[in-house]
Amino acid sequence: MRDGADAKRVRWTRRWALQLFVLLALVWIGRPCAAGQQDKVLRVFLFMGQSNMVGADSRVEDIRLYPPFAGLEQPQKAVKFTYCIGRENKAQSDGWTELQPVEGMVGPELSFARRVTQHIDAPIAIIKVAAGGTTLGEDWNPDQPSGFKLYPLALERVRAALAELERKKIAYRLEGFMWHQGENDMFDDGNRTNYGKNLANYLACWRRDLKQPELRFYIGELCTKTIWGMDLRPRMHAISVGQRTVTDVDPLAEYVPTSQVGVEIGGDGGLHYHYGTLGQLEHGVSYADAYLRTLGKEPKVARPLKTWPYAKGATIKLYVLAGHRNMEGERAFVQDLAALKGGKLLAKDDARMAYKYSVGGSYKVSEGWEPLGPSGPFDTFGPELSFGAAMLRGTKDALAIAKFTHSGSQIVDWTPEGSEAASRNLYPGFVAFVRASMQELTERGHTVELAGIVYHLGENDMSYGPFRRESIAQLASLIAQSRKDLGLPSLPWFVSQQPPTDDKDLNAIDGTAELERLAAADPHLVHIKAFDLPGRESQLVITTSGIVALGEQLAAACLRKR
Repeated sequence: MRDGADAKRVRWTRRWALQLFVLLALVWIGRPCAAGQQDKVLRVFLFMGQSNMVGADSRVEDIRLYPPFAGLEQPQKAVKFTYCIGRENKAQSDGWTELQPVEGMVGPELSFARRVTQHIDAPIAIIKVAAGGTTLGEDWNPDQPSGFKLYPLALERVRAALAELERKKIAYRLEGFMWHQGENDMFDDGNRTNYGKNLANYLACWRRDLKQPELRFYIGELCTKTIWGMDLRPRMHAISVGQRTVTDVDPLAEYVPTSQVGVEIGGDGGLHYHYGTLGQLEHGVSYADAYLRTLGKEPKVARPLKTWPYAKGATIKLYVLAGHRNMEGERAFVQDLAALKGGKLLAKDDARMAYKYSVGGSYKVSEGWEPLGPSGPFDTFGPELSFGAAMLRGTKDALAIAKFTHSGSQIVDWTPEGSEAASRNLYPGFVAFVRASMQELTERGHTVELAGIVYHLGENDMSYGPFRRESIAQLASLIAQSRKDLGLPSLPWFVSQQPPTDDKDLNAIDGTAELERLAAADPHLVHIKAFDLPGRESQLVITTSGIVALGEQLAAACLRKR
């Protein structure tokens, strides 16, 4: 009898435990899932900020101009999306919908979603709340919201969206918070000074109010390539310092560089305040890659130089390519090469020449020496491809190329003196890069001749009077100090110049004549007037055909100088 009772009690206990498990499972379906679970739960991302998060001055019809992003004008039906965009007149979704452009604008969420879903299996959803011209110190202030009172609005939007998922019994977890804001805080002394403190409080309040103490934040850099990156340089720098005071100490907050992305062309001088279409698409990829890095899934394409292309002990002539937007190749896309004569060959890696690079202000860095080939961060490339091909046709010398660029820089950043935005000073890193490139070749048993530094004159500098006025003197300082620090007083410099921005007020500053005089007085400085380049549909930037032509002109100048 006793044994029978025990068996009955065991059976009852098992049934009760099974029923409890099923009940708990049903309840759990509608709750956020722990970050460590590797199942198919919906990963929810929050996108918030001001105009450069909204997608200001972008146009969905322009996506067709940028081959790597083809198709993003179409809805991404597998990605859930809810949004509230704008200030007085808000564009709002009615609950969850499918991800797509809103009111003809391109936001970073479009390319972010495609990039992420290409590299993870789980479904994703995006909640976006953004409004242009708003401040963290006031509109987004969690404690004392004023103005458009965006913090409580955004919090309500997030809670409502998550509640809808729970009602539909969709398992989810909050995966990341993308934040791009700060331009408007720099205009107010208090907001600018306290940006770091305010940002730390902002992150803490979201974690508290969403009951997500380990919520990850991705803090977007204010793009230094815009006009504000020039005429408001100290203020922009102050905001970036405030951001970094947070990301440097918060292990769950990451600073996401954005100065490598494109910026809209507009106004008489071509300079703009907003990323525009291309910039927003690349903006989203930058966030996606930052997130994927946290998973150990950052997309990388291995480009090993399998066979060292030089004979043992050979003397190698090293050319260093350096500069800004067009040396980096902001608007030159690999996909467009097929339409150009010889373009298909340029699109392939060429193992006859060793190539290394640091582009976008170290946003992307080669893994040692690679074969010469397309290697830009967004299927982009610079004049190095056609430069290398033309050099190989024109000489039997052993050649190598090292490329150092920062698309969001101005000439002052390259000078030994730098500027008040100390974190943007490139000179020490540039010289160290040149030295390291030479040393690496030397350690392989080669004699290295630094055959020249090939520099494309700053495009943005030519569109802004105060910078244009100082640009050639700053270039002279860079040239002189580099020769001194590298111990090469006769180091050749090849400086290319595209047509300076044609504007009535700017034309009073004749930078071309100044550069001509500098080159005439320096036997080791070659001034290359690249004034007849194709692919210049817009001011400042050069597209694929022009970048290829620029590389060929640079090579011709270097071959003549041999």
